[in-house]
Amino acid sequence: MEEFFKRMLEAFRHSVRENPPQDDAEAMERIVDLVFAEEAASGCSMEQLDTMIRRLFYRTRCRLGILQPLMEDPSVTEIMVNGYRHIFVEKNGSLQRWPDAFDSVEELEEIMRSIAAQVHREINEMKPIVDARLEDGSRVNGVYRNVAVNGPILTIRKFSENFMTMESLIGSGTVTETGAALLAGLTECGYNIFVSGGTSSGKTTFLNALSQYIPPQERVIVIEDSSELKLAGVQNIVHLECRNSNAAGKGKITMSELLKSSLRMRPDRIIVGEVRGSEVLDMLQALNTGHSGMSTGHGNSVEGMLRRLETMYLMAVPLQVDAVRAQIAEALDIMVHLEKVEGGRRRVVEIVEIEGYENGRFHLNPLMARREDGQLLPSGNPLRKCRKLLWKGGETVGKLRDLGFIRT
Repeated sequence: MEEFFKRMLEAFRHSVRENPPQDDAEAMERIVDLVFAEEAASGCSMEQLDTMIRRLFYRTRCRLGILQPLMEDPSVTEIMVNGYRHIFVEKNGSLQRWPDAFDSVEELEEIMRSIAAQVHREINEMKPIVDARLEDGSRVNGVYRNVAVNGPILTIRKFSENFMTMESLIGSGTVTETGAALLAGLTECGYNIFVSGGTSSGKTTFLNALSQYIPPQERVIVIEDSSELKLAGVQNIVHLECRNSNAAGKGKITMSELLKSSLRMRPDRIIVGEVRGSEVLDMLQALNTGHSGMSTGHGNSVEGMLRRLETMYLMAVPLQVDAVRAQIAEALDIMVHLEKVEGGRRRVVEIVEIEGYENGRFHLNPLMARREDGQLLPSGNPLRKCRKLLWKGGETVGKLRDLGFIRT
């Protein structure tokens, strides 16, 4: 069967070189005619022939080649290509080997170059690493073979077509109704919220869900390295995306530059997709000058994330540690920490208020925490920073008072 496929692949490629099809419909028709004209087709089942025809079409007509069926499979959440012969997928929360493979290193690298070019980026031996995205928002990382020992590495974290609302996250057990009500009220009232967690813990998804509580009259500026956030219900929105330098080393636009520019766009709320470097300085400066904001970052815990923010800040500007910590405490109101648990499920494990910084330590007020039995429960501590909530007033205050988070 595999020899039959290789023969058909070569025959169709030769046909395309001689007479390129005008569109995908003509290409599919020619593939079908080519396969059924072969004597070997009589020994195959219709299911086998259908699979072969699809493989031929994907490999020759789709920009993602043999990875296209994986992109179309909703149960696949991540695609990992380790060299052209080895492909793994995360499917329904578990890792498994995918039986297909690329024909050559060149075929895989051509796909990587095509993906990068779509978002005006490039990958080659001089620039062997690229972060990009697909049209549907899926996140892509590519590494060229000159720095990857086992050949070109391509990783695609798929973007879910189903927008995850807070209600769906409650249904999946990511957060409880009480936790969602607390965060909904804080988001609506303009609290500065930072979502932390490990890789693939659901930070971006959770931030997307929180965005449904942003008041519709606000002007929101979204800043990302690669555009991923799909905010629901926000009409007055600006999306800004970083840009890498070209082959001549020009044209680079950093997140810090976009943050500085966003302050001149009359923002009500600034959302930074993820902070991972010196842009943390500009983000904290923006949040300390009266702007509401939200962001995400990689961390193992709330305390660990605060230490990472501190380290990133100090790498950008060598200040006194106490001054940096005081700025972090002043800028951020709420930390939400997520973890990925067994079976691929995501869980909110902590919701913590940052009260301030004094005498060499952050003053943290745990509002909710996940206990040993897995339940996310209120700690019994009320909110200390109630000013924004009380300014807002109305049903939000009443609801959080009923839940025990306000005692004024």
